[in-house]
Amino acid sequence: MKSLILIRHAKSDWGTHLSDIDRPIKPSGAADARNVATELSKSLPSSYVVWSSVAKRAYETCTIFAREWSYSPDKIVWIDKLYTFDGDVLESIIRTASDADETLVLFGHNEGITEFVNKFGNIYLDNVPTAAAVMIKFDTSSWRTITKGQTILTLFPRDLRS
Repeated sequence: MKSLILIRHAKSDWGTHLSDIDRPIKPSGAADARNVATELSKSLPSSYVVWSSVAKRAYETCTIFAREWSYSPDKIVWIDKLYTFDGDVLESIIRTASDADETLVLFGHNEGITEFVNKFGNIYLDNVPTAAAVMIKFDTSSWRTITKGQTILTLFPRDLRS
């Protein structure tokens, strides 16, 4: 059994004149990320690996989650190719995960995340919003052979705001 947790980066700040890869997250995005990270911590297994896009907004989101989970930043795997908006590219990267890892937590971007979730999950989502998390379980022992899985959890920031 393999578990994949896909997390879209938090709301980014479009008010800057930076390149797309260098855009930071907004303060409201950071608050959403903390809320989702806290709630998601209740569903995390004892062991997991974390991969993230190198884009600044994904980096900042990932480090917020890591801090909330007491996950060492030194253990995060930063992957250039995760700076993608394509579901097929995302799929090819996920298929490279080590079979020794039962749970992979991945921080990335849309449209790739929504495309992947709709291809491999059993619940259709119009859009995976910023700072949201989706967990899919696969009945396989190898990441290379993942097929349609079961969507176990969706956490959207709007559902956690008080």
